[in-house]
Amino acid sequence: MQTTDSKRRYRAIFLSDVHLGTRGCRADFLLDFLKRVECDQLYLVGDIFDGWRLRKSWYWTAEFDEVLRQILGMARQGVEVTYIPGNHDEMFRDWIGFGFEVAGVKMAREAVHDGADGRRYLVIHGDEFDGVIRYAKFLAHLGDWAYDWALTLNRVFNSVRRRLGYPYWSLSQWLKRQVKEAVKAIDRFEGALAGEAKRRGLDGVVCGHIHHAEMRMVQGVMYMNDGDWVESCTALVEHDDGRFELVDWAAENRLSFWRRLERPAVAAA
Repeated sequence: MQTTDSKRRYRAIFLSDVHLGTRGCRADFLLDFLKRVECDQLYLVGDIFDGWRLRKSWYWTAEFDEVLRQILGMARQGVEVTYIPGNHDEMFRDWIGFGFEVAGVKMAREAVHDGADGRRYLVIHGDEFDGVIRYAKFLAHLGDWAYDWALTLNRVFNSVRRRLGYPYWSLSQWLKRQVKEAVKAIDRFEGALAGEAKRRGLDGVVCGHIHHAEMRMVQGVMYMNDGDWVESCTALVEHDDGRFELVDWAAENRLSFWRRLERPAVAAA
């Protein structure tokens, strides 16, 4: 639905896995999205910041500041903003028990979203249902390192493709799809989240964590993962009639992964 000022209007927007603080974060694409939409509710479904990476090496850009200003501006304008921390920004989970709220942004461990059509959805980052995160955190950090390595390899691979005149193609996402154990892990993750929503008597679940945008029925409930803003650059949105949709912002707007929309000012590296 379009408003008179050409902004897209949604009832609710769900974003996760932005990973502010990393070089792979496409804050430029996210800013473009946030400036061109309106909503009543905005859910930040975890890993908005990457505390793991920032603790190792500080990296911050002017674009990251602008993303935060844009979100806080939406809250000031009356948008109900709920921040559900993930495993990479787990430092904020310690504040939840104190009913922490900053500039209109509410912090919560999880939430239940009431859809326009009466259906109810569990909103949760999802790392609690990832066996590696839950029982072997050192493996999760190792996997995080491997993912960064894959993104670096992806940049080198695509720089060669560009010189040869070929379009951008995500090698890192292709590698993930080819690893059978990774596919099995995604299936287990989706089943666990759907099962939890079903156990609670809810109609579906909205999550993030695994950087794999998806909408499908699992165990009789609607499983929805809003993806990420590192490679897929997707958002989950709810329309005023209760219909959900995955928006692939980069593909829809033909945004080039070769370049940034605006040149960022790097504050530290």
